[in-house]
Amino acid sequence: MPNPKRRHSQQRSAKRRTHYTAETVTLSKDSTTGELHVRHRAHESEGKLYYKGKLVAEKAPRKA
Repeated sequence: MPNPKRRHSQQRSAKRRTHYTAETVTLSKDSTTGELHVRHRAHESEGKLYYKGKLVAEKAPRKA
């Protein structure tokens, strides 16, 4: 495997990393429940799980 002949400076790696930034999360409004949620993710509302505006799963009642 080829290896670098000399060590890269810290400044050189810092220049490369300057473009890595955290992006803001895109929110959208659910057509069924009307709540805001993260896009392309299932979200829970009133104990029910929704994805793309459709009911995916309901929470089962807890057994005592």
